[in-house]
This record gives sequence, C-alpha cells and structure tokens, in this order.
Amino acid sequence: MAASDKHSHEHTHDPAGTRALQVRLRKIAGQVQAIERMLDVQRDCAEVLTQVVSARRALKSFAEALMQRHFEECIAGSVTPEESQSRLRDLLKVLERYVE
Repeated sequence: MAASDKHSHEHTHDPAGTRALQVRLRKIAGQVQAIERMLDVQRDCAEVLTQVVSARRALKSFAEALMQRHFEECIAGSVTPEESQSRLRDLLKVLERYVE
C-alpha cells in the first residue's frame, strides 16, 4: 500500500487554513527563486547566505504550521482511536527524520 493510500482522508481540511499554507509556500518559493537570481548576478556570499537563513526559517515555520494542522485536523479528527494512534505513529516517524 502506498504511503498516500495508507490513511483515507474521511475528514476535510479547513479551506482557509489550506490557502494560508499555500500562501506561505508561494512566499518560500519566491525566496528560493530570489536566491537563485542572487547567484546569477554574483551577489556577495554573505548576502546570499542571509537569504538562505531567511528561507530556511520560513520553511521551518511552514512545517510547524503543517504539524499543528495535522494534530488538530488529522489526528484529533480520526474516526477511531486506532486510526488516531496510527496517524500519530506515522507523524512520529516523520518527526524523527525532521530533527536529524
């Protein structure tokens, strides 16, 4: 069974929350594109690294918001305690990789 098929999404995500995450992600994509342009025009390495730090922080913030959503909507919204436990175990596996 594919990872995406493991849990059926019988719940729905808040559309406003989804839009907010999409906006964050578009901003991050814009930051990464700006870093690429900085490299193209030979900007100072320290300036480029400053922008990398900014993009990294934004991506971390995005991940934290997505985790919060997962807790509130996916785990708490599980139909059965078993489903909730399974989703929590899956999240813990991902978090182990996240903190490496």
